[in-house]
Amino acid sequence: MESDHIFFHYSLLGLYLIVLPTWISLYYLQAPYGKHNRPGWGPTVSPPMAWFLMESPTLWLTLLLFPFGHQFSNPKSFLLISPYLLHYFNRTVLYPLRLPRNKNAPSKGFPVSIALMAFGFNLLNAYLQARWVSHYKDDYQSDELFWWKFVCGLLIFVVGMRVNVWADEVLVGLKKQGGGGYKIPRGGLFELVCCPNYFGEILEWFGWAVMTWSWVGFGFFLYTCANLVPRARASRHWYLDKFKDEFPKNRKAVIPFLY
Repeated sequence: MESDHIFFHYSLLGLYLIVLPTWISLYYLQAPYGKHNRPGWGPTVSPPMAWFLMESPTLWLTLLLFPFGHQFSNPKSFLLISPYLLHYFNRTVLYPLRLPRNKNAPSKGFPVSIALMAFGFNLLNAYLQARWVSHYKDDYQSDELFWWKFVCGLLIFVVGMRVNVWADEVLVGLKKQGGGGYKIPRGGLFELVCCPNYFGEILEWFGWAVMTWSWVGFGFFLYTCANLVPRARASRHWYLDKFKDEFPKNRKAVIPFLY
C-alpha cells in the first residue's frame, strides 16, 4: 500500500536522523546500566527481564511482518533474514538467561526509562529490516551479485557474532565470580580493546549492511556505531578510573590498534 511505502521511507529517514544525536548524547552522558549504573533514572527492573522485553520486538515484530511481504515466498528472503534473527534470538532469549540474578541488589536494576527507549528503537529497526528484506527489496532475481554480497557479509557477520558472544560470556563469568562486582577482563581480544563485545556487534551489523546492500542495513550499522563507540570510550575511562595503574594503558576502547 502507498501508506506503508510512505511510512517506510519516513521511518528510514528517522533512523538516519537519530544517528548523530545518539552519538553526541552518549559521548557526554552514558546510559545508566551495567558498569555505568547510577541512581536518579526512575524505577528499575531486573537486567534479565529488561533485556528480554526491550529486545523482543526484533523477534515478534519481524516474524509478524515477514509473511506480509511480496518476497515472503522467495527462499533468498528467508536466507537473508536468518542472521538477523539468529543474533536477536541470542540477545533476547539466551543472553538474559546467562545474566546473574542478584535480588538483594536493587540498585543494580535496569532503568525502565532506558529499556523503553531501547524498546522504541527496536520497534523502528525491526520494522525497517523486516519490511526491506521481505517486501521492498525487489531485485532478488536480477541481482547477479547477490550471492557474493551475501557470502562476504555473512562471513563478517559470523566472525562478529562469535566475538560478541565470546566476550559476553567472559564478562558474565567475571561478574558471577566476583559476586556481581567487576574485574579487569583478560585474554583474547580483551588484551587489545576494552569492549570486544561491542567490536563484535559492530562487525555483525557491518556484515549485515554488506549482505542487504541497502540504506536500511547501512543505517543500522551507523546507529550501532553511534550507540556503542561512545559507550566503549566511556568504559575505557571507567576502567582507568577504577583500576588505576592496574589497567593496561595500551588497550584501545573498541577498535583494535585504532580507537
